[in-house]
Amino acid sequence: MFGPSLLTAKASEEVFLEQAGRDFFKELGLRTFINAAGTYTSMTGSLMHKEVTDAISYGATEYVNLDELHDKVGERIAELLDCEYATVTSGAFGAMTIGLAGIMCGMDEKKVAQLPDTTGLKDEVIVQKGHSIGYTHALINTGANIVEIETAKELEKAVNDKTAMLWFLNANTDNGEIKWEEFVALGKKLNVPTFIDCAADVPPVENLFKFTKLGFDLVCFSGGKGIRGPQSAGLLLGKREYIEAARLHTPPRGTTIARGMKVNKEEVLGMMVALELYLSRDHQKEWELWESQIKLISDSALSVKGVKTEIHVPPHANHVPSLYIRWDEKEVGISTDEMRKRLRDGHPSIETVGNKEQVGITTWMMELGQERIVAQRVKEVLENV
Repeated sequence: MFGPSLLTAKASEEVFLEQAGRDFFKELGLRTFINAAGTYTSMTGSLMHKEVTDAISYGATEYVNLDELHDKVGERIAELLDCEYATVTSGAFGAMTIGLAGIMCGMDEKKVAQLPDTTGLKDEVIVQKGHSIGYTHALINTGANIVEIETAKELEKAVNDKTAMLWFLNANTDNGEIKWEEFVALGKKLNVPTFIDCAADVPPVENLFKFTKLGFDLVCFSGGKGIRGPQSAGLLLGKREYIEAARLHTPPRGTTIARGMKVNKEEVLGMMVALELYLSRDHQKEWELWESQIKLISDSALSVKGVKTEIHVPPHANHVPSLYIRWDEKEVGISTDEMRKRLRDGHPSIETVGNKEQVGITTWMMELGQERIVAQRVKEVLENV
């Protein structure tokens, strides 16, 4: 005769086995696809390695004090990345909001609860005009105002007793006159903290160390892109005083602007393990694999008359071997939009990027072997098979 606890355990095991075999996306009528586009949020970012999902599953089995977990994981990440301090955030966007909030309010809990009312606080963030894109909304979430400048002289003139921070968007480095070293030097000269957004700037792995070493006070990265952690997680690195202040805006505290930017214990562990795993990879070998995959697809496309390709590596953000495919529509008989649609609607579905002039492809988010499927399908579509 089985006791109640044994019956409950047996029933739970049966439910688990049943759930493990379910195809949830199919049940919901959703098509999965080969990701030949990159780490786009709309395409759910990247796929986590088993070690990461194991850590997430482990985190779901026990209770733990959330602040203590953040303390310990923050110390571990700071040790791994040789920086003063760190914390796991709700993506790079969340890191920007709480990082600025930490600078604006310090450790004053009354000021923390006051935001987004910035009365009596420094509430201006200076940004190069070429860096002022939609993601600055993460900064104005605090109640702060964006002040756009173009030159170092304009920046110095713009600094006043309301200036809270200087913000730099690494993806748009080439769109601004002021570069990293000068930007940091201006911050130190003017006694204003500097923050660099490196959301999509891994790889290269060196970037995880580079910008804190250059002297930026705060640096943020997305967790669910190249590091392949949870899609909703990120990293905030830099000065302990600002990160400890930033944490006052996050759960478990409730009367703050970042209460909704919660990072659960499972994501915190998953992000830590994803970072450990990323740092242990053979990055040179991985790069060579991506190069060979891109060349395979390029060669397949070039076998179609009238098609031209360009293999390139973006200098900042998504810095991986990538491919542009172009052709004369009169000769090939298909538009770029129609090609992308046929790849998406085919079997298997393949997602790419591009515009009216070209189709863009990357392989770094593919599972091994999928590059062969993509190469074949690209050729078939271009040949109108």
